[in-house]
Amino acid sequence: MVKTIWALMDDRRGSVSQAKGVLQALNAEQFKIEEKKIEYTKWAGLPNWLRGRSLLGITAASKAQIKAPYPDIVLSISRRTAPVARYLKKVSPHTKIVQLMHPGNAGLGEFDAVIVPEHDSGKKKTDKTHYIIGCPHQVTKTYLTEAKAKWGNEFSNLPHPLTAVIIGGAIKKKPFSAENARALADAIKKLKQKIGGSILLTTSRRTGEQAQKIIVDALQDVPQYAYLWGDTRPNPYSGFLACADNIVVTGDSVSMCCEATGTGKPIYIFRGQNWLTPKHQRFISSLIKKQCAILLEDDNAGNFKPQNSLNAAAEIAAIIADL
Repeated sequence: MVKTIWALMDDRRGSVSQAKGVLQALNAEQFKIEEKKIEYTKWAGLPNWLRGRSLLGITAASKAQIKAPYPDIVLSISRRTAPVARYLKKVSPHTKIVQLMHPGNAGLGEFDAVIVPEHDSGKKKTDKTHYIIGCPHQVTKTYLTEAKAKWGNEFSNLPHPLTAVIIGGAIKKKPFSAENARALADAIKKLKQKIGGSILLTTSRRTGEQAQKIIVDALQDVPQYAYLWGDTRPNPYSGFLACADNIVVTGDSVSMCCEATGTGKPIYIFRGQNWLTPKHQRFISSLIKKQCAILLEDDNAGNFKPQNSLNAAAEIAAIIADL
């Protein structure tokens, strides 16, 4: 029998992307998926122990979608969607609720599965808590094949190997410093001097103007295709992942690192100094231990061959199927 899943999709792009990766990994013959767009009011900022098992904090239009017939499974994708999932469990006891990321301690025992990254393992758990490395993503063989077909010609004149350079930036009120920008640029130059070829360079809003300028200026003599923050052209990010021979990624973004490892290509993570949180450090260490990636600063950068890739979406899809 086909089971119905409601995915509570909100305005958090990262959370939505993770959820779509999970939904994509589900067996289409086993599940009927409905995405419910959840929009918030100012009351969504209240702690979840106050919002409880209710629809408090979501708009009238969002509430109008939450009506019978209720689904077999609810996928809650963020802390703010957790009260809605708990409400559905209250009005429809047969409904099972699955939470991506830790929802907080309020009503934790009501969830049928809580998916938590290993680097967040210090939080309260139940016997329904499942730990994964990193986070789910949408980078599959089909994704890469389609992206390569779309973007391959764009980079065809650049010498190989192509190194995608995916740069994030500031986190937790810690800016991406000029010192770290210089260190990143120096490490990329050192890598390209060793292996040759070109770079596919992209930055983000969090990189910051100063750090971006330092990196761009330092790498101006390296053959490249650059897509910098603020560029209005179509975003080539998927093409970078698909067409690159290896990938440099900054360690500030769990999702960027996980998407990179999903390609199965050599991954070099830039850790920097006095920047990343202990959680980020634990996550990077887990990738290295699993032999999915090594540090860009490592002397073996350029020779690394990954032994594993990450597919947390498939792991979570299997947990949902077991429910």
